[in-house]
Amino acid sequence: MIDPPPALRLRDLARAALAEDLGGTQDQPGQGDVTSEAFVPAGARAEAVFLAREAGVLCGLPLLRHVFGEGVRVEPACRDGDRFAPGDPLARVEGSARAILCGERVGLNFVQRLSGIATLARAFVDAVAGTGAAIYDTRKTTPLLRDVEKWAVRAGGARNHRSGLHDAVLVKDNHLAVLARAQGGVRPDQVDLAERVEAVRRARPGIFVEVEATTIEGALRALNAGVDAILLDNLGIEGLAEAVRSVRERARERGARAPALEASGGVRLETVRAIAGTGVDRISVGALTHSARALDIALELA
Repeated sequence: MIDPPPALRLRDLARAALAEDLGGTQDQPGQGDVTSEAFVPAGARAEAVFLAREAGVLCGLPLLRHVFGEGVRVEPACRDGDRFAPGDPLARVEGSARAILCGERVGLNFVQRLSGIATLARAFVDAVAGTGAAIYDTRKTTPLLRDVEKWAVRAGGARNHRSGLHDAVLVKDNHLAVLARAQGGVRPDQVDLAERVEAVRRARPGIFVEVEATTIEGALRALNAGVDAILLDNLGIEGLAEAVRSVRERARERGARAPALEASGGVRLETVRAIAGTGVDRISVGALTHSARALDIALELA
């Protein structure tokens, strides 16, 4: 089962999205659906189905109950993570016609967007099947929608990287450049990584520490610092393979466990299996959330 964000979060998100459509705020409902109020009798009832017009992987149906409210019964035909084909019913709704028409676009926007992310995530996961590499997302998400987009990533079978700046350490080249200047203008590769890693672990016991490396030498410095993972950024296929060999050989020589090795930078569906073939443990793909296409899903009245 793919756990969605908490129900209160989904409720608040749905309310905010409806308020945007109705010309108000989450606390002030606004002008309402002026078209339905003019053309649809107040007591009219309707039945409708969310229908797939292309193949994909589903995510987002738990939001529909909050979008349509108590006046509409929502009956899912699939679950998060299920694959579907063109023509498959995804959910049926029945109840107030005005409520269904009012929530139609908001509900579709959520399900189309989240299913698009889940579908793209599944494509990447399938592309590396059997290699031992796992697909991870990044923080390249829509502002204020990170938790729901990461939910969609999980529905597609991929994994979540850190939730934000607060729950894991990821030292990138810009961090080292600033620190190097602050230490009197030394080069970034002269910064004492081990000292900094030890300090952060004293301050935040148990926190996951990852360091970005853009060269094999940088990867070995990260290994020597005792990090949990090394982010191998834009090294290319040959560079990745050499970095994996070098880090793991050095770890064996020291009798130490090698950190997780993560590839990132310019990962595409066409290249991801070759990247996985270098022996990396993880591949982070920003495209899962920043470049996913909304799927073609319709709401059709029965």
